[in-house]
Amino acid sequence: MPAPLDRTENTTGSSEAVPHYKDKEGKLESQDAVVDRFAALKEEDGNHEINFRTLSWQKTALLLFGEYVCLAILALAWSWSVVGWICGFFITFGLGIITWYTSYVLWQWCMIHPEVHDICDLAAHLFPFIPRTAYEITAIMLLLNNIFLIGFHVFTGAKILNTLSDSATCTVTFQAVTAVIGILVSIPRTLNHVSLMSMGSAVCMAIAIILSLIYAGIEDAPGYGYGGSYPKQGPVQTSIGLPSPAPGFINGLNAVLNITFLWIGQILYPSFIAEMKNPADFPKALAALTIMELAVFCIVAAVGYHFIGQYSTAPIIGSLSEPWARKSAFAFVLVPTVVIGAIYSNVASKFIYRRILGNSRHTHSHTLIGWGTWIGCVVFIWVVAFVLGNIIPSMGDFLGIMSSAFDSFFGFIFWAVAYWHMNRGSLWSSPLKIALSIANILIFGLGLFMLGPGLYTSIDAIITDYSSSVREPFTCLSNAL
Repeated sequence: MPAPLDRTENTTGSSEAVPHYKDKEGKLESQDAVVDRFAALKEEDGNHEINFRTLSWQKTALLLFGEYVCLAILALAWSWSVVGWICGFFITFGLGIITWYTSYVLWQWCMIHPEVHDICDLAAHLFPFIPRTAYEITAIMLLLNNIFLIGFHVFTGAKILNTLSDSATCTVTFQAVTAVIGILVSIPRTLNHVSLMSMGSAVCMAIAIILSLIYAGIEDAPGYGYGGSYPKQGPVQTSIGLPSPAPGFINGLNAVLNITFLWIGQILYPSFIAEMKNPADFPKALAALTIMELAVFCIVAAVGYHFIGQYSTAPIIGSLSEPWARKSAFAFVLVPTVVIGAIYSNVASKFIYRRILGNSRHTHSHTLIGWGTWIGCVVFIWVVAFVLGNIIPSMGDFLGIMSSAFDSFFGFIFWAVAYWHMNRGSLWSSPLKIALSIANILIFGLGLFMLGPGLYTSIDAIITDYSSSVREPFTCLSNAL
């Protein structure tokens, strides 16, 4: 495993520090050498039957859109209903800027380490004093995070099918159908193929979002809210500041975490960058994604909150009063539910796949062993996700725990550490560096806050849910909206 980054003066005499990579023998490599290693990796990949480094920045942007344009966007109105207009906007916008910055730092780190395949390789470089331990712990976090997310999508697929069919059959049957579709969609081995599906996923989710907002605007009144069906909580109203009565620490933090979890997706970025033809173009995809997210997240949250107010649910489709409206909007969510599951499946399956086959010819060739291993990994991931989606009584709550525990690292802590590695020795050398260093200290603190109070609120939500009735495993009970 590599040793820590070092800092040296560049050969042009500039005072600006240039990162150098120190390999396991302790030799320094210049940036030009790193570029050469990227070119060598690209050339090596081109000699294989299956080429993985094939993503353009446009297709990478499509993958990112496919990851983020999801059902959780329609939960933002609920978060804003808890914290009000001003806090809702500034939290959503502020977290977007932080996510863009931390993702940019992530890309800088990947450019220094061309050999990184996924978040696990990256963690080994970030913590060079315990590289193997960091790698294995991050591997566990990666697999648990992705499998739980896939399980949540299996559960959501059943919810959609139950809603559309008026609960025509057992929920577990609909979950099995979703898992089988997910396996078929996950068969392509390269992210280049998955990116094409992401375009269709984003379009379908955009239609679902537009329909939900239109229905919320044209209906006479919302149907259901967490505080009771309309008009139990009075006429629809919104709040500039915190609503009265104040939401309290637990509910307020849960609303903030709901927004935070929607922004955090860096766990997949190293895998995307590793399959790009030219990783130097990643900032273009990142900029396109961030601009889209800032616009979509704020508009959807604002419009949904305006029309639904205190009756907002997560997602707001559940607040619509007419069954036909819920069905027509929810139907389009099925495609992104499966495709997003496939994106997470590809990254998780590829990790296991590489652990099994290493860098053998089967990894890059159309061999029976290669395809058999790949399909086995995909099936294994989806089957485990299907089982977890059935045996865990409150999938959303457990997903909250996973997000608090893991996203604190993947969204904040890792990138503050990366910044320190890349800039140590010059952290306070200029006004800009001072500002960035202070910002990264705050980002590190934000990660610790998610890991502490964030985890506490998630556990508190589970305790509350378990104090009432919970669903049985492998149940026929409907989970329709």
